[in-house]
Amino acid sequence: MGIHAIPVLVGGGGLLAALLLYLVVLRFPAGEGRVTEIAAMIHQGALAFIRREYTLLYAFAALVALAIGLSDLGWPTAAAFTVGALASSAAGYIGMHAATRANVRTTVAAHERGADGALAVAFFGGSIMGLTVAAMGLLGLGSLYLVFGRDPATAHIIHGFGMGASTVALFSRVGGGIYTKSADVGADLVGKIEAGIPEDDPRNPGVIADNVGDNVGDVAGMGSDIFESYCGAIIATIAIAVSLGTTGLAGLGAQADLMFLPLALASAGIICSLLGIGLVRVFARQRPATALRIGTFSAAVLLIIAAWFLIGALGVDARVWGAVLAGAVGGVIIGLSTEYYTGGRPIRHIAASGETGPATVMITGLAIGMQSVVIPVLAIATIIFVANQLADLYGVGIAAVGMLATVGITMAIDAYGPVADNAGGIAEMAELGKETRRITDSLDEVGNTTAAIGKGFAIGAAALAALAIITAYLAEVGHGQGGAIELRLNDPAVLVGLFIGGIFPFLIASLTMTAVGNAASDMIQEIRRQFREIPGLMEGKARPDHIRCINIATDAALKRMVLPGVLAVMAPVVVGFGLGPESLGGMLGGALICCVLLALTMANAGGAWDNAKKYVEKGHHGGKGSPVHKATVVGDTVGDPFKDTSGPAMNILINVMAIVSLVIAPLL
Repeated sequence: MGIHAIPVLVGGGGLLAALLLYLVVLRFPAGEGRVTEIAAMIHQGALAFIRREYTLLYAFAALVALAIGLSDLGWPTAAAFTVGALASSAAGYIGMHAATRANVRTTVAAHERGADGALAVAFFGGSIMGLTVAAMGLLGLGSLYLVFGRDPATAHIIHGFGMGASTVALFSRVGGGIYTKSADVGADLVGKIEAGIPEDDPRNPGVIADNVGDNVGDVAGMGSDIFESYCGAIIATIAIAVSLGTTGLAGLGAQADLMFLPLALASAGIICSLLGIGLVRVFARQRPATALRIGTFSAAVLLIIAAWFLIGALGVDARVWGAVLAGAVGGVIIGLSTEYYTGGRPIRHIAASGETGPATVMITGLAIGMQSVVIPVLAIATIIFVANQLADLYGVGIAAVGMLATVGITMAIDAYGPVADNAGGIAEMAELGKETRRITDSLDEVGNTTAAIGKGFAIGAAALAALAIITAYLAEVGHGQGGAIELRLNDPAVLVGLFIGGIFPFLIASLTMTAVGNAASDMIQEIRRQFREIPGLMEGKARPDHIRCINIATDAALKRMVLPGVLAVMAPVVVGFGLGPESLGGMLGGALICCVLLALTMANAGGAWDNAKKYVEKGHHGGKGSPVHKATVVGDTVGDPFKDTSGPAMNILINVMAIVSLVIAPLL
């Protein structure tokens, strides 16, 4: 067993660290009276949705596991699929549970201890999610690697783990995204524009559902999203090392060492993430954005240094370290680009365009979203080129691992955002005063940017992970046929696949946008009804019926999340067996390009609209209640499903299609 047990031990240590952080969070006071009442409603609403969502999800996963077991793939692959599904859902559930405990404690810390105390609680709450994602991935994959992965003849069994993780991620991200944005859009349109009341006003019937949505969509959903990219990159790199064999890997190192390297890097990544989390706490008295940036970049630098020594210790060629470096640096570039487009000059440009109404806000935001694609795509292309030049196909996979290895802290800064957002909502609903709200708003503003950075990072990571999985698919199919298959543009089968693949991102985006629109319409009608029919609600003398709004969002999400999930899982099976492996390879290529471009456009446009609204709310261009503010609220409302539902669904869509293709590759 020896060093191969290290990932399991580090994964267990990561879970222990997450537990200790959770106990630290619980030591902070949770308030009393109205504060605890509001927090309890958010916590219970989130848990109720997750239980219903996972019930449906597990039923679907059981059918897929049965189909895998009865096929030539066998029951070991079905077992790996089951483990992957359970690990992914557990990571999302644990992170969301912790976030709904941290949100109220962040509010109380802001009220009693100031900004640095509130930052610490919110970031610790997000860090639990980040560490759990990394630890569950290492623990699950490390265990399967000990049983199956060390032998090239049985290593393909662990592909099932990635398929299980991806299946859960798609349902969680789409379901959570529909929930959160139907509530958010309904609450904003009726509350801010029609009724003229502030965001998170306790009189608004939709605010509890909105805050529940932050947790089920932006914490549990995002956690599952990053989990499947993280695991997918590791699995793909192992698969490439297996498929290329000793001849294809000549000069890079021993096959066994190259198979183990991605797990070793991920183990080092958890340790680097823990050190980065500690640095954020040390610099908590600095500006929140500065503290978070120091922690994130320090973890990346530490990983690059650790990777050099780790690769040398395993006897792997230094060129592989160059590929890891390319992935890590590329991830930072993508994050900085996203930060600029969602928090820099472009948001001021969008805000200024509001002087001439909502139409120009929409035009400007879309233009900025399209422009924001350039730098991340060039970064991804550069990573692919450099990694491939240095270490051939294996370099692409290990570059993806390099980008994702510090997922513990990158996911932490992303999950920090919804915790801070919830804290502001609780402060507003509990009427804790302007100073508390000012502190939570400052944390929330940083949280919007960190969430946008997280989405940009997730898109870049998903693109590299998917490319690595596609590379592994081609190698696996070629390995099974006794020779590599080639995807030539003059092959009609490949061209047909390319165009079919391009359909799916737009189809899934349409389905999810329509779902949010229909659910938001139901939510708007219910909020209007309550304002109209509940005596004294607008005067603050009566309380709204939050449960009705929560039920509307829950029912809409559960009904409309199934079709996108089924399409993503079944498409590779139909194309692969119906048109052949070349067409399936073409489909994956077409879907990858369209998914990345659409995801970046939607995520960055949505983030820019959101922060442009917040820029106006600070007092610029007339401040809250002004015509410019109302125009930017419209932009933010359209951007909500862009950045939190349809855009994120693209990351998972391509990874689901790629990992399903890799799993069925031996059968083609």
